[in-house]
Amino acid sequence: MARIREFDIDQALDRAMDLFWRQGYAETSLQDLLKELSIGSGSFYAAFGSKEQLYLRTLDRYTSLQGRDLETALDGTIGIRPAVRGVLTSMIEADLADPTRGCLVVSTAARCGDQPAAADRANTAIRQFESLLAGALEQARARGEIPPEKSPKELARFLTTFAQGVRIVGGARMGREFVEDALSTAMRALD
Repeated sequence: MARIREFDIDQALDRAMDLFWRQGYAETSLQDLLKELSIGSGSFYAAFGSKEQLYLRTLDRYTSLQGRDLETALDGTIGIRPAVRGVLTSMIEADLADPTRGCLVVSTAARCGDQPAAADRANTAIRQFESLLAGALEQARARGEIPPEKSPKELARFLTTFAQGVRIVGGARMGREFVEDALSTAMRALD
C-alpha cells in the first residue's frame, strides 16, 4: 500500500522558496531543505525529484504569485500612471525594508547562468512582466492615458528593465533618494 503524503506541497514550496531566496540555490544544501521542510529524503525525492526540480517549482510558484499581483495592480481601475508607480514603489519599499531579500527572479538570473532550466524560468518571468505591462499600456493608450505615438511594447521593455535594475540597486542599498529620483525619471517615459 502506498504511503499517504504527510505534508502540504504548497506550504513546502513556500518554505523552500523562502530558503532559496535567503541563501541562494548553490548555497542551499539538500540537508538544509530537509530540515526546513521537516521531511525525510525519501519523501523529498518522491515529492520533488531533486533539488533542481524543487528550485524550478519554487520559481514557477514565485512567478505565478508575482504575475497575479501584477495583473491585479494593472487592472485598469486606477489609471496607468498610478498603477505603474504603485508597482515600482512596492518593489522599492520591499527592497528598502529588506535589501538582502531582493527578487528571486533577479537573483536567479544573476546567479544561475550555468543552469539553463533556471535561467529559462527567469527569462519567462521577465517576459511575463513585460507582457502584462505591455497589455496594460496598450489599454491605457486606447483610453488616451498615454500619447498615441508611444509604443506600449517599447515602454513595457523599458519599464521591465528599469524594474529589474531597481531590484539590483535595492540590494546595493543605494537609498531612498537615489531610487525615488530614478523612479520620477522613469515615470516621465509615460508622458
